[in-house]
Amino acid sequence: MIKKPGIFSTANGRGGAQKIEASAPCRVDMGGTLDISTFFYPLGGMEPCTVNLALNLRTRVTLVPNSSPKVRVSSSGFRSAEYAIAEAPFHHPLGLVFAVAAFFKAEGVHVLIDSASPPKSALGGSSVAAVALVAAFARAQGQIRILTPALRTKIALLAREIEASVAGVSCGLQDQLAAAFGGGHAWYWQAGLNGAGFRRRTLLDRRAFKKIGRHLLLAYCGVPHESRNVNARWISQFLKGSRRDRWHEIVACTHRFAEAVAAEDYSAAAAAMNRETAIRRKMTPDVLDAVGRRLVAAAVGCSCGARFAGAGGGGCIWALGNPDDIDRLRGAWEKILSGRSGARLLAAQTDVEGVRLEVV
Repeated sequence: MIKKPGIFSTANGRGGAQKIEASAPCRVDMGGTLDISTFFYPLGGMEPCTVNLALNLRTRVTLVPNSSPKVRVSSSGFRSAEYAIAEAPFHHPLGLVFAVAAFFKAEGVHVLIDSASPPKSALGGSSVAAVALVAAFARAQGQIRILTPALRTKIALLAREIEASVAGVSCGLQDQLAAAFGGGHAWYWQAGLNGAGFRRRTLLDRRAFKKIGRHLLLAYCGVPHESRNVNARWISQFLKGSRRDRWHEIVACTHRFAEAVAAEDYSAAAAAMNRETAIRRKMTPDVLDAVGRRLVAAAVGCSCGARFAGAGGGGCIWALGNPDDIDRLRGAWEKILSGRSGARLLAAQTDVEGVRLEVV
């Protein structure tokens, strides 16, 4: 892991640079929840995996001096907050940011967070911000200069551990890894005597991954999601031993999806998406609201695949298909979304880059 640092204070000059910026991409996903140890330990013989496609809707974190020794956080979509780091409440809506600042013993810093995706859109936003923030603080304290694959892994793991320590619920790792590495990857979750781990598989090279944007459509349903409720029910069902056969099929669907994306077979990818979405809807019907159900039905009618992002229950729906089918679906989705205030298509393209340190 990244070595525990000393105090970073842009206010008293010990931090060196007067402005540090880092950014990271959000993602759409397939096979989410399988990255939680509750699932991948007992399902380990099936090689459970999660697929992430990174999007250019980036979250940017900027560290600048604060006018007081306290830590101030300003984030789009949230009311600004300021606390002495020893007194910062981690259950606050911005509590994860304060938890990361506490790890780095921050003081006298103003954290500005700007996200290109809507708040609580189920695209991994809070975890993405944590990854960018870990990178920014580590850079400010001189711990990193070049983001190697090994260091990207450490950043993702540290961001997840800090989030898990304050979340009060089971946390996976897919959002942090997608933010750290970008691109299109399948993550195979592994566990054994040496503990939990993962194997990374790049599904498409940079050129092929850039083209996948032509096959993708992303809609924000106009209402924020709350993943804890849906995830908690999935976990409860699994722990009780009920519906585990459905999780076996979800693993199989995710494997088929990964192979289809790697082969650039978007018809097969769409079929795997639709089957996985159908299974999850049987377990938790409210994973899609009325608008979400109409969006999914329209996608199926246009020979595309559709899935809720993250754990659903609001936020975003994304579709994958052949370009002509996506063009037909675009008009159908625009009509559906026009009936709800705040709902809209998002201008998202794929992002081959993961977390990066911005030049300022």
